[in-house]
Amino acid sequence: MGDRDRDVEGRARNARPRDALGRPLPHGAVGEERAPEGVVRAPAVALAEAQALLDAGRPFHAHEVLEDAWKSAPEAERELWRGLAQLAVGLTHAARGNGRGARTLLERGAGNIAGYAAAPPHGVDVDGLGAWARSLAAAPGSGADPAAVAPRLTGSAVHDRGTPRR
Repeated sequence: MGDRDRDVEGRARNARPRDALGRPLPHGAVGEERAPEGVVRAPAVALAEAQALLDAGRPFHAHEVLEDAWKSAPEAERELWRGLAQLAVGLTHAARGNGRGARTLLERGAGNIAGYAAAPPHGVDVDGLGAWARSLAAAPGSGADPAAVAPRLTGSAVHDRGTPRR
């Protein structure tokens, strides 16, 4: 066990480089820059950083930002942030060609954010994201370009043409 990657607190961490979809690469390979873990961000900052990562086709990395927000959120918002992180992981699975994993996480994420539809915190488009997630879960595709199907987290998950981002 002494050769496992550990953080400063001694928790197991995998320091292997990763590709844009979070898949581990061989030690010594050049990977994508990873979002630092355990960063407490203001909700608007977390949403903006996650959106930039989604737009860049890096949903796995967006999930890490959203997971930090989930872990540091007030209790009343934890399921919202957890659901957003699950949506990012669902998109990651869709991009990796894992339809079953995509469906599971997209449906779970949509379910977790649904309770916030009446009064969405931080401008999160709960209804639009739920529709986007259900649409992608119904046909997750095989190796979809994550940037092409990434949703908008805030404002509207719908494009000007009136169709969900797919």
